Amino acid sequence: MEFIRKWLQVIFTFAVNGNWSFPFTRGIYQGPLKVICSPGLNCYSCPASTTYCPIGSLQNLIGGVRLAIENGQHFFGLSVLGGMGVLGGLFGRLICGWMCPFGFVQEMLHKISSKKVKIPRLLNYGKYGVLLVFVVLLPLFMVDDFGSGGPWFCKTLCPAGTLEAGLPLLLLQPHLRSTLGVLFVGKMMVLVLFMVWSVFSSRPFCRVMCPLGAFYGLFSRVRLVRMQLDKQRCTNCEACHAVCPMEVKFNENPNDPECITCMACMSKACKCNAIYVEIGGVPIHAGAKPVESSSADVAVRQGQEG
Repeated sequence: MEFIRKWLQVIFTFAVNGNWSFPFTRGIYQGPLKVICSPGLNCYSCPASTTYCPIGSLQNLIGGVRLAIENGQHFFGLSVLGGMGVLGGLFGRLICGWMCPFGFVQEMLHKISSKKVKIPRLLNYGKYGVLLVFVVLLPLFMVDDFGSGGPWFCKTLCPAGTLEAGLPLLLLQPHLRSTLGVLFVGKMMVLVLFMVWSVFSSRPFCRVMCPLGAFYGLFSRVRLVRMQLDKQRCTNCEACHAVCPMEVKFNENPNDPECITCMACMSKACKCNAIYVEIGGVPIHAGAKPVESSSADVAVRQGQEG
């Protein structure tokens, strides 16, 4: 399963970044494919990108609300928010584990040999603060003289944008280097922080700062595709804890919003066939049907609970 997931990550990365003429055009792709929303975090301004970023578009939508109202326009293009909602309702954070280019980059960095460090659970709430403040509140209330808000997350924090767009454009268009300022230095520091952190901890940006992961996490209990736990089969051996890249304790909380549905717990750890995939309420794994607990299972549980 991990082999398939890695190949799908590669395929999605190239699918949303398919403009390989950029070394010759030296600009941003503006063709017809740019109306397609990338499911994962993928910068609109990346020279290779053929899609737009959902978080960047959401900021632009919110940033234009006040200007539209002041001009008497009460119709808003909610297709971006609706599209994100559909993706969240269908897949939730499965998108983070299977379709996000920057998540893939972090996973590759984590393979570098080093001492691995866990991320305190409390830091996971940081991304919800980023979603609220930088994606919603600042674009809505920090407006220019015309009443229009800006993409604050993209401008000040997004390491994916720095890696995929900022650095390549500086190489392709050297004249842009004269425009660099404090904001770019700050974004470079954020990028370096998370690149280095990824070597020692698994997916730190996804867990601590990513507003798209926070948004998709809101659908953890209602999404169509998700992992489920057969409590009658589970012996609470906690083997699933050790293999989860997001440090989810699946046997304790199968609906944890941090779960990216990478299926490592099911394919690598669980020997009891207690974890399975469910699509629209229909189990598609052999361990989906509850079974009567055997005397051996009962003995194991009692020993662990004792």
